[in-house]
Amino acid sequence: MLLELAQWLAQDIRVFNVFNYITLRAVLATLTALVISFVIGPGLIRKLTQYKVGQSVRDDGPQTHLVKAGTPTMGGALILVAIAVSTLFWADLSNRYVWVVLITTLGFGIIGWVDDWRKVVHRNPKGLAAREKYFWQSLIGFGVAIYLFSTASVPAQTELIFPFFKDWVLPLGAVSFIVLTYFVIVGTSNAVNLTDGLDGLAIMPTVMVASALAIFAYVAGHLYFSRYLGVPYVPGAGELAIFCAAIGGAGLGFLWFNAYPAEVFMGDVGALALGAALGVVAVIVRQEIVLFIMGGVFVMETISVMLQVGSFKLTGKRIFRMAPLHHHYELKGWKETQVVVRFWIISMMLVLVGLATLKIR
Repeated sequence: MLLELAQWLAQDIRVFNVFNYITLRAVLATLTALVISFVIGPGLIRKLTQYKVGQSVRDDGPQTHLVKAGTPTMGGALILVAIAVSTLFWADLSNRYVWVVLITTLGFGIIGWVDDWRKVVHRNPKGLAAREKYFWQSLIGFGVAIYLFSTASVPAQTELIFPFFKDWVLPLGAVSFIVLTYFVIVGTSNAVNLTDGLDGLAIMPTVMVASALAIFAYVAGHLYFSRYLGVPYVPGAGELAIFCAAIGGAGLGFLWFNAYPAEVFMGDVGALALGAALGVVAVIVRQEIVLFIMGGVFVMETISVMLQVGSFKLTGKRIFRMAPLHHHYELKGWKETQVVVRFWIISMMLVLVGLATLKIR
């Protein structure tokens, strides 16, 4: 939107050509999303409190969480508004990838909104039935996967690359690409949702991973840099750096209100959407395995749930005191802030490992 205006003004005033640089627009997208969060946040929290859109707390959870009951939820709507507005302001709206990531993010956000709404209105912590949730997630996930495969113009857009190895690539056929893309998008969406259980726990790793993906997107969309670093060249992928930057700004703005003790929770409307956003960006820039590395905290949380459920069904015994993993450490005696900060540190280390794959090949 503003890019088109700048390009029009640049015909007479050359200084506006500076807005053609993705790096500048990424910075502006971050600041725009951050300001939107700061401006809208307090009013949204007041409205959510006024309408008693409060969080339901699991009866079998840590007793320290009982004080969280009634804290406004569905604050993820603030994140989505900031991301969408900032992206529409600063991204190239003629770029198809921009619309793919926006539609995917907002689509999963709607699923999360319905889930949260049922929890709030019906006071049911389970929210949307699992079958319904997975049906709609699968519908969007497969739809995006089919679109990306059918519109791929170069082989690199459908190859699976292996980090740390320069020439290791695996060409994917239609079925394998679609299945992999589906699992990356839907899996990441649910992994972030499982991680969102403590104040600030999910949002900061999301910001860090999104920031790293912005770098990967910029490199993948730049012919010279992609060749120099051995990264698949994906024409048009550079614009996703603006989208990822918007996630970073919106996430930091939300963290202002979500830091312990949280004034608002993001709810499924935010967690499902942000996870899907990370997944679809990773697929487009061909960094699915790197996403798995950088999102290690999300992976650990998900695996802990899978192991807990499997162990209990097979043996009747639990591996962890409680799943997801962050609750296990709470019940071991870690304070909530200790769990959150330590998981942030782990995320930072894993993101740095992921970024190292750009050069170590």
